[in-house]
Amino acid sequence: MKKYLLLTSLLLPLFLFHASQAQQSSKQINTYYSDLRKHFNEANAFQTVAYVEQRWRIAGNTGFNESIYYVENNLQKAGYKKETGGEQDGVLTYRVEKRPMKQPTWEPVDAIVKIAGEEEPLLQFKTNRNMLAINSASTPEGGIEAELVYAGKGSKKELEDKNLEGKIVFAETYIGSFYQAAIQKGAIGVLSYALPDYNQPSDHPNSIQFTGIQYTDSIHQKWGILLSFRAKEKLKAALLKGTIKLKVITKAKTWFSEELTLVANVRGSQFPDQRFVFSAHVQEPGANDNASGVGTLAEMARVTAQLVQAGKLNPERTITFLWGDEIISTDRYIRDDSIRAKGILWGMSLDMVGEDTKKTGGTFLIEKMPDPSAIWTRGEEKHTEWGGNELKESQLRPHYFNDLVLNRCLDQARQTGWIVKTNPFEGGSDHTPFLEAGKPGLLMWHFTDVYYHTDGDRLDMVSAEEMRNVGISALASAYILVSANEKTTLFLVDEIKRAAVKRLNTELVLGIEAVQKKSSLEKEQHILEVWAGYYKDAAGTMTDINCKGISVKIKNAIDDAQRSIGSAKDKCIVQLKSAAARKTSN
Repeated sequence: MKKYLLLTSLLLPLFLFHASQAQQSSKQINTYYSDLRKHFNEANAFQTVAYVEQRWRIAGNTGFNESIYYVENNLQKAGYKKETGGEQDGVLTYRVEKRPMKQPTWEPVDAIVKIAGEEEPLLQFKTNRNMLAINSASTPEGGIEAELVYAGKGSKKELEDKNLEGKIVFAETYIGSFYQAAIQKGAIGVLSYALPDYNQPSDHPNSIQFTGIQYTDSIHQKWGILLSFRAKEKLKAALLKGTIKLKVITKAKTWFSEELTLVANVRGSQFPDQRFVFSAHVQEPGANDNASGVGTLAEMARVTAQLVQAGKLNPERTITFLWGDEIISTDRYIRDDSIRAKGILWGMSLDMVGEDTKKTGGTFLIEKMPDPSAIWTRGEEKHTEWGGNELKESQLRPHYFNDLVLNRCLDQARQTGWIVKTNPFEGGSDHTPFLEAGKPGLLMWHFTDVYYHTDGDRLDMVSAEEMRNVGISALASAYILVSANEKTTLFLVDEIKRAAVKRLNTELVLGIEAVQKKSSLEKEQHILEVWAGYYKDAAGTMTDINCKGISVKIKNAIDDAQRSIGSAKDKCIVQLKSAAARKTSN
């Protein structure tokens, strides 16, 4: 009962905080939402997804390039003009950057695997479009037939005593290093099975995750087949009966190509060199991953152009939309032009943003910049099944961007019932190049998804409404930052102050629970101090929001927010110590 009364007294201020937060508003922010909700057309985004997801996409191949040119055509229809002299050519411009690739691109055409003597294929490309490992070569015309050798987990020890010359090797492991070791011992091709638990392979027995093998050269390259759970089980059962042979046909194209990157700009009217950059990668053959990002970003670019042309939006800073090869294109955009890089103030990655959560099991997430939840992951904070490493305090990146974007998503959620969650930093998408370059960078995505990277990631798993929610929230965040005035900045400073108080109250409740479960008072006090320090520093980064620079009012508001955060921290520590003392006396 004492614990219940204590938690009730702690949560009451939190309830009052929520009530006051709901009453807060900004006329400028509300106008952005009103225009976006009226003009964002999710059917356009879905139509782009439908086009892109039909194509098997890696950088330089036919499907990748067709997707780039499809979006380019949409940009032209929206009013973007192709650059001739540079971004200064107009308010709405775009360019297609072309670079020769150092290694050839690749494209699957067909593949069939049969157990010799059986009519029904074990696997075939028309129903398992991920079965052929990236960079696989074609078999001779008519295919090959050879004995199958089982190599367990494909370890070096399991391979060394086997005669693999002229044979096909099968192992339950990731294909990369296993392929190289088997081919070096004379194998003519390999079969691999390795599906993570989050794909629920026994419940989705035909799923195959795409992956690749190392490219050597056009003469010595062999092939790899990726197995579904069903195919793996059938092969193992057949091998128990004795020696078997497989008939394998693979067809693929390999050629030297150009890597394309599409960049569109809505040029800022006052500070064009300062910019918010959106990035969506085109490669990967799925619908959600990442045709949904491509389609959502394309509609975001279209509706932004529409609002600019209608005189409803006049961004003072530039908004950049980028489509390309994951991480590579974004990293190049940041690093290739040091002058341009100085003006990049915020970056956002759209990756797997269209999931029908009822079908995929995925949840919409904002992956945060490194904050203390990546060190102490507890309460409602959870890493995804993708997983993340525990960070050190030295790796924290205090910034207002986390809470600003989260609040814009929650603004949209209040209108629609959209489920919005966050996860601690994990990395692995187009937000990481921004962070590595010292820029604020966030990821909008969904996880966990039972169809992630599998051939089950098709159009019927995509929700147009989910893309609408993401697109509106992402654009509202950008519009605020590229045109912020003093009044909006003051609203945002107050918003982060309230977010800090909320977090400290949450950590206080968790800290009291932890102390009662034998955590030390010193540790829990330290966690509160780190969170308070994080938010004080985050408030301190808000000097770049107002387009016209920091004013006396803004400086005073930031100072007040930092003092309020410090005061809230002190009160929480007093209550934490009091709770710890009561535990000791009991």
